[in-house]
Amino acid sequence: MSDWSHRLHRYRFRTVWLLPAQPAVVYAVLERAETYPSWWPQVREVAPLDDRSGIVRFRSLLPYDLTVVASERVRDPGTGTLEIAMRGDLSGWARWTVVPGAGGTRVVFEQDVEVCKPLLRRFALPGRPAFLANHALMMRSGRRGLAAWLARG
Repeated sequence: MSDWSHRLHRYRFRTVWLLPAQPAVVYAVLERAETYPSWWPQVREVAPLDDRSGIVRFRSLLPYDLTVVASERVRDPGTGTLEIAMRGDLSGWARWTVVPGAGGTRVVFEQDVEVCKPLLRRFALPGRPAFLANHALMMRSGRRGLAAWLARG
């Protein structure tokens, strides 16, 4: 694969959420991936495979699902870090970092993935702006959903 093709199919994201809850509470919710569909509408399904991995299905505004096998790489409550490796329609990693912030918790989500789904690779160049907007929408919705989930206790 050429370097240009690799860059075309690769996405790096960094999103910061500020939440009015204690870091330990936010971390406890984020480490329970099986609950994500309860508060994050675009996470459609989480099916555990074992105690460290599962199949996750996402769908945001655009009319396609992404399915990955997510495997835990880091779970460190001391540093507030949760990290997974992904393979499937996306290949790479994602990381949550949960730390104290002004008035509550600062959550940093970072992701470095390559799109592997053939349809999305085919539309990589013309579709990139829509894919980026789709991800931004998903992250905004996730923050709202988590904030509401935390508010309910």
